[in-house]
Amino acid sequence: MDAVPDHESLAEYRAARDAVGVVDRSDLGVVEVTGRDRAKFLHALLSNDIAALAPGQGCAATLLDIHGKVQVTLVVLVLDDRMLLLTPPGMGESTVAALDHYLFAEKVTLEDVTGQRALLMLVGPAAEETAKRLTGAAPPDAPWSHVAASLDGPPEDIDARVVRGGGETGQREVWLVVPATARERAWKAALAAGARPLGVAALESLRIEAGTPRFGVDVDATVLLPEIPSAHLISHTKGCYPGQEVVVRIRDRGHVNRHLRGLLLEGELVPPRGAEVVADGAVVGQVTSATLSLGLRRAIALAFIKRQQEPGARVRVSVGAATLPATVSDLPFAR
Repeated sequence: MDAVPDHESLAEYRAARDAVGVVDRSDLGVVEVTGRDRAKFLHALLSNDIAALAPGQGCAATLLDIHGKVQVTLVVLVLDDRMLLLTPPGMGESTVAALDHYLFAEKVTLEDVTGQRALLMLVGPAAEETAKRLTGAAPPDAPWSHVAASLDGPPEDIDARVVRGGGETGQREVWLVVPATARERAWKAALAAGARPLGVAALESLRIEAGTPRFGVDVDATVLLPEIPSAHLISHTKGCYPGQEVVVRIRDRGHVNRHLRGLLLEGELVPPRGAEVVADGAVVGQVTSATLSLGLRRAIALAFIKRQQEPGARVRVSVGAATLPATVSDLPFAR
């Protein structure tokens, strides 16, 4: 039986694919890092090349433990006099504590400033055009690059930062960062400029189709960095950081026993998180996220799958007393 999405979610999804949608991401944690040693300090701890970033640039990165397991995923934005770290929701304070553990004589100050800024994400092919209409500026093309701008309109212009997104939805993304007091004004301005609000169903469909893992759902402190899609999170030329030896050893001389893969399920039933993936009578994986794909019109999932089950392998997903036929897929899913 073919999956039948509800009309509203499908309209939101199509807006993100064909025009522009908007999502309020102000739930993300924000950590402000200041002090003359800030770049050197973060470079020594995070998995990506922080020292190479100039003001107006940024990157995605992770903080690992010494075993190569992911403690938190981050976005680093470099400004003239500080760096901003965007964390998963609710993790601003814990990220400050984790980084502070490594702080000794360095001239660095860490502050959880979550809630002081509003973050709106414009999604879709018209994202840049919409950002320009709102601020007069669009960011460079490099992921997480950004420019200073202002949100125009009465009673006064509001300082803003226009940021190129990292593609978590698989679409063009532009983020608007404004003071928290301007959140409602920025939201209304985005709607007036033609952006359509994206609900949970549309956003999850985009995210999972793109194969983007979410920290706390698909990724946690039990996950090795090489087990997930991680090329954009790692610099292999930057030198040492916690967990680097494990990452390099796996890359050069070994392998991981499981990978985050996609599952294309037959039918419309969406399996719950934690559902077992079975092949030849043995459990070979576990679902981490699942949704009704509004583009593929079928249930899809992200799951950790044993490496022997390569893309194209046929498996079954246990849901109560039923088992759902599925095919292992590369990520992102082919549209």
